[in-house]
Amino acid sequence: MNSAPFTASVSVVVPAMNEAANLPHVFATLPGWIDEVILVDGNSTDDTVAVAKALRPGLRVITQTRRGKGNALTEGFAAATGDIIVMIDADGSTDGREIASFVTALVEGADFAKGSRYAPGGGSDDISPTRSLGNRALTLITNRLYGTRYTDLCYGYNAFWARHLDALGLDCDGFEIETLMNVRAAQAGLVIREVPSHERSRIHGVSNLHAVRDGLRVLRTILRERVRRTAPAHLTAHPSARQEARQEPAAA
Repeated sequence: MNSAPFTASVSVVVPAMNEAANLPHVFATLPGWIDEVILVDGNSTDDTVAVAKALRPGLRVITQTRRGKGNALTEGFAAATGDIIVMIDADGSTDGREIASFVTALVEGADFAKGSRYAPGGGSDDISPTRSLGNRALTLITNRLYGTRYTDLCYGYNAFWARHLDALGLDCDGFEIETLMNVRAAQAGLVIREVPSHERSRIHGVSNLHAVRDGLRVLRTILRERVRRTAPAHLTAHPSARQEARQEPAAA
């Protein structure tokens, strides 16, 4: 195992359902200095859990109690014991080698490190023109409503200090979880830094994402949260200090 370059402990949460064929690639990209990996299994019908345990001794496995990516992440976050929590996908689209950049952004002062495929240095091998257009439109709406400067709203590669989990107050089950995190982080006055990330194509299997259905769920979340506006008072900061939407890679 590699020596840890950070003094903060790091937990990685991986939601997975029927991803046995992809896990060998995903786990191979994870740095050896990670303190904890939590696989949240969505009641897989293949060998996801067995493969994961064989690949990573000491892996913690949680069986999801409901359905949906949001629920899986919420349960994984609640079980994490690290100072920093990182969320990655189990389909091979997110590169574990980038975790160091996310953690660096946090130890340098950010509260929430947000992956972006559109920041300089980022990119995607997978996103379609239709999904990209929808994402950009939803990002623009969010920036107008919340005063943020996000470049990529709907991306599932993020990291944050575990002490801010209560401020996020996550309570959704679906793919809108990333949007909810981004909006509530801004509402809570957290210091947010974007980290360029390159999204790979899914290696095996088919995504459960449905662009129109899930896009509408994201839009409803954006509008609902605008009304909700329940940022904890002790975390409220001056608007000018709420976000560092830095578009250069965090130093590794």
